[in-house]
Amino acid sequence: MTPVSIMLWSVWSAFALFMAALYVYRSSLTRDEEDQIFLDDSFDHEKAQQAVITAKVGRVEPLIRVSHWLVVVMSVVVVVYYIRDILVQLNYLH
Repeated sequence: MTPVSIMLWSVWSAFALFMAALYVYRSSLTRDEEDQIFLDDSFDHEKAQQAVITAKVGRVEPLIRVSHWLVVVMSVVVVVYYIRDILVQLNYLH
């Protein structure tokens, strides 16, 4: 492996690990989320807990979207690098 390919795979794996960690974190947050509506005022403490969970998930969602796109872009870069390398090996590119 060339130093460039090692660097490409290292950056790709760092982005993928970051994305996976965010998915695990979001999963641990939503574990305690309820799928119900609280109509009675006696459940205000549960409403507050659900609001906190929803706020935390809302802060994580943009990071997940960005990390997802970083992994996609880096995957395209890796594929293009190897296609270019194949074309150079076959003397189609100089």
